[in-house]
Amino acid sequence: MTPALPSPCWLCGHVDGVREGSAWVCGWCGWPHADSPDWELPRPVVEVVYYVRYDRRVKIGTSRRPRQRLASIRHDELLAFERGGRSLEQQRHRDFAALREGGEWFTLTGDLAGHIAVLREEGDPWRLHARWLSAAWQGHDV
Repeated sequence: MTPALPSPCWLCGHVDGVREGSAWVCGWCGWPHADSPDWELPRPVVEVVYYVRYDRRVKIGTSRRPRQRLASIRHDELLAFERGGRSLEQQRHRDFAALREGGEWFTLTGDLAGHIAVLREEGDPWRLHARWLSAAWQGHDV
């Protein structure tokens, strides 16, 4: 059983905790429990390349606000996130050009399925995003 934080994480709202010495750290995003983000500062930008599945097709896109973006896209499943912006997205479009069905949609097969499997080994996409955001708030680069 994962220990619970004394109260939900300020940054991501999860309650899973990890003790680091005498301090609690969010087990989900890594945010130090005793700290609260300075909400008056601009929110850090964490760009992601996302992979969403709709039937047997995958959309490879990018966003600075993935929750909002994915809410506007018809899809069956979020497959993965990869940290990066437009240039990485364009590189992935070139990498999987042979599987392109049109626009940003690709057939979920072969090399693309393998690439997504490797990304999934890194962990849950939302958890990764929370960790990247936490690190950005703390001034660390992941």
